[in-house]
Amino acid sequence: MKLSHPQAVALMVAVTLMWSIAGVITRHLEQARSFEVTFWRSFFTVLSLLVLLPFFQGRAVFGKLRRAGPALWLSGLCWSVMFTAFMVALTLTSVANVLVTMAIGPFLTALVARIFIGHRIPLRTWVAIAMAGTGIAAMYATQLSGGQLAGTLVALCVPLAAAGNWTLTQRAHREGHDVDLVPAVLVGAALSSLATLPLAMPFAASWHDIGLLALLGLVQLAIPCALSVVCARVLKAPEIALLALLEVIFGILLAWIGADETPTQAVLAGGTLVIGALVMNELVGWRQGT
Repeated sequence: MKLSHPQAVALMVAVTLMWSIAGVITRHLEQARSFEVTFWRSFFTVLSLLVLLPFFQGRAVFGKLRRAGPALWLSGLCWSVMFTAFMVALTLTSVANVLVTMAIGPFLTALVARIFIGHRIPLRTWVAIAMAGTGIAAMYATQLSGGQLAGTLVALCVPLAAAGNWTLTQRAHREGHDVDLVPAVLVGAALSSLATLPLAMPFAASWHDIGLLALLGLVQLAIPCALSVVCARVLKAPEIALLALLEVIFGILLAWIGADETPTQAVLAGGTLVIGALVMNELVGWRQGT
């Protein structure tokens, strides 16, 4: 699939919109809770990718899994942590809290990469990290007495695992062993479903819930994951990073409109700092060509 630049931008916007539906759909579940929610979404992601992978990469993709080195399986483990923590966090705290916490992922990635593989962090990124840290600290401070701190801490596992995943794949690339993203996602979904299956039983989900979670597995995870890889062949990294921020905006708006979940002033203020820091960092880096 070959895209022009405008087509890739439009497709990436559609991808972020698909990513953003998880929060509002989770709020309309009837009986499924916590680990059962995670299990069904991961299970249906596996089924969806088993169909989509041959379409996007041919049947040879399954041979890649058989011949895969440890880097792909470790990447899959990181994906499984991200999948599990994201859905569990949504059952413990607000959609806005989860999405804003996830938005600090690029900064955590920069710090982890600096520590483990020696990536240089430019001054603009240090300033942005300080801004984002201030925003997150403001959010956490209000939650100490609000009963939602546990959910936000679980959500923090998502950007931490993402940072580890990116650093792992970069190290593998340096050693001449590139990690194919979409098969790694399949491995992650499979590990997530296997790990949460014992914790999800006895099942309580209604058929209504299972239908919604199947929708998440296909439309919110499997399809946009595959399409984002196609977009990444055309768009530059700063473009993808900036467009991906739309997930936060779309997700909060959908939960606000579709589930009457109004974000608090602290979340809005903290989120503004985090997103502003990300935009500043990426735009300056784009202009400087770094």
